[in-house]
Amino acid sequence: MKAACVRCSAPPSAVLSYAYDVREAWLVDFAGERIDGTGYPLCVTHADRITPPLGWVLHDRRVPEPSFRDVA
Repeated sequence: MKAACVRCSAPPSAVLSYAYDVREAWLVDFAGERIDGTGYPLCVTHADRITPPLGWVLHDRRVPEPSFRDVA
């Protein structure tokens, strides 16, 4: 079964994982068709809109897409 966004079933672009004990969450690029371990696949729209709970820190470790201005 292919992975899909947990919010809307769109193709995932990122994976959200977290650690309750340190109140931190991470967004990383989705790589592959399956999620290994713990994490929640999110589409680009939902990944861009995610906000951590009050008192938590979100580490966005996704590699930004180059814009048309960055292309030489």
